[in-house]
Amino acid sequence: MVFFGPQFACMSHSAFIFLRANMLKSSSRLSRLIASFALGASVLCTSASMASTSWVVFDADSGRILGQDDANIQHAPASLAKMMTLYLAFEALKTGRLHWDDAMPVSKNAASKVRMKLWLKPGETITVHDAIYGMIVVSANDAATVMGEYLAGSEAAFGRLMTQRARQIGMKSTFFVNPSGLTAKATQLTTARDMAILGMSLRRDFPEQYALFSTRSFTFRDRVLNGHNNLMYRYQGVDGIKTGYTDVSGYNLVSSAIINDKHLVGVVLGAGSARQRDDQMAKLLTRFSKDGADTEEQLVAMAKPQPVAKRATAVQPKADAVADLIDDSRIEQGDGGFLIASAAGASAWTIQLGAPPTLAGAKELLAKYRPAVDKIAPGLKAEISPAEKRRKVYRARFSGFKDSASAEKACVQLKRQNIACLPIRS
Repeated sequence: MVFFGPQFACMSHSAFIFLRANMLKSSSRLSRLIASFALGASVLCTSASMASTSWVVFDADSGRILGQDDANIQHAPASLAKMMTLYLAFEALKTGRLHWDDAMPVSKNAASKVRMKLWLKPGETITVHDAIYGMIVVSANDAATVMGEYLAGSEAAFGRLMTQRARQIGMKSTFFVNPSGLTAKATQLTTARDMAILGMSLRRDFPEQYALFSTRSFTFRDRVLNGHNNLMYRYQGVDGIKTGYTDVSGYNLVSSAIINDKHLVGVVLGAGSARQRDDQMAKLLTRFSKDGADTEEQLVAMAKPQPVAKRATAVQPKADAVADLIDDSRIEQGDGGFLIASAAGASAWTIQLGAPPTLAGAKELLAKYRPAVDKIAPGLKAEISPAEKRRKVYRARFSGFKDSASAEKACVQLKRQNIACLPIRS
């Protein structure tokens, strides 16, 4: 019989993350039993930490903390690690080591990464341009791995480079081990404060590339890929930066917003769902765009950021019905948005329910008719496909039909309910 002392009654949040990430990797049955018991024993003291998020909001122009809660508590970064991968990529572009049209080889290791991904194949190449947009828009793990291996030779070497640069810009409590942020044997850790420093450093050091974080879609190999930073769609003034999710980390978000002539950078780590994370960030941005700071603490490690253009006024967040449809899609490193299928696995037929002139209109259309579509053909994937004709439109579609007959049959049934529907070959 194994007995546990009071040392297992409570553990740090970072220790909890480490144990949770590694307990199932042990080959020892006893080790797994001990780890399971320790996790259970720690629930009383860690549940509050896991249920409540860590957050911080900075005034990006002055570097002043406006408010925070547990901003120095360590969490797993998940895809937020790609912000540092992008920082180093932008740095290499600035020095001439990289060029936008450089072709980077795809290794077997990079191609094996779980989604979200661009479905790259071993032996092919991807340009620096496409890898960067893939990381920003769809959080592509294979693209991030290609970039890390190209710049440093291996994921591990790039992780060390990431951590080194983190220290140099003032991120005191962050440890990276790979370019994607995927869960690894060695635990990656960061804090809300550190991630805010990284977000502001990206803006300060690479102002031209920083604008890329507001990109909502890009075309890769003749396929339009849509992003999943839902807060950009529902909160006026938000212009990036990055979402992240793994089972270990929970739902993370770094947001940049210009509201009431203030440039705010906010970070939320460890939320229980994408909706909870986005709602909390929206409330924080609304609060600190109006209120004064909760603290006078200064970010002394940061140089004075460059001024930015004024934009937008504070607005209350509005409900996003499409986000409700997808929040529970617990995908490693991809916690929202419209999922990207591999080209080989893409269905041959879709149905189109309309083509509104705005992205918001397309999302509302999909949300409105999802219940009716699910009754006819459950399990279809919602997609929005931007198109330029005489004017820009956003085609609202459901994909997943195996042939024309099934798509046409669905349209017939929807039209009986006065729902416009057009079967389309992909």
